[in-house]
Amino acid sequence: MSPNLKKLDNPAWYALTEKHANFAQGTAGFKRYDPGIVLFSGFERGTRHIAKQFDEVIGIGDSFFLFDDYPVLPANYKIETVVQCVQMVCEKPVAVDITEDIIPLNVSNYEEMYQLVSEVFPGYYLPGTAVMGDYCGIFKEEKLVAIAGERLCMDGLTEISAVVTHPGHTGRRYAQQLCTYLANKNFQSGITPFLHTGHKNERAINIYELLGYTKRRIIPVTKIKRVALS
Repeated sequence: MSPNLKKLDNPAWYALTEKHANFAQGTAGFKRYDPGIVLFSGFERGTRHIAKQFDEVIGIGDSFFLFDDYPVLPANYKIETVVQCVQMVCEKPVAVDITEDIIPLNVSNYEEMYQLVSEVFPGYYLPGTAVMGDYCGIFKEEKLVAIAGERLCMDGLTEISAVVTHPGHTGRRYAQQLCTYLANKNFQSGITPFLHTGHKNERAINIYELLGYTKRRIIPVTKIKRVALS
């Protein structure tokens, strides 16, 4: 059975109301992840005056991300950044040879995972992000040099994320093999993998296309902060 790809227009909401409901904080119409896990939030489309519920969930000084369109913001909220992402979907198993030893990661690896991702992509991975799904890695000389994992998970769809290789170990197809491992693991469970990357990150986009991912759409990810009104 094919997944409902329309859910990817509002991915955090569907994750927080389906497979990741146990991580959800918020109201009936607006939910966020525990901010120690990830700063993603989502709201039920069509809910009237949804922004009035923000103050019930978001504290003064806190930031959160919303995918795609967002409502008119109250005066005590400001936009910090907007990142235009390419959303890509893989709809068939990946035919890439895995030649490296790919190791499932666990809580004993969390600190090393955080350090690696923060070195390459600071600010997009928090100490608690790893609880969102399965992560795997490649070690060289007992050091973690490449990882990939699962982030937003909903019924029938799983996001592949935190695809990171240490700068001293690039060019060795580690990312391709890790993404292949995770994608095919999900296909074996009847789940379709998807991912997001910066719309100008041509190198990453080309790699994902080689793996069989296709561009679905450009989706903005907006970082919003609640501020104190003077």
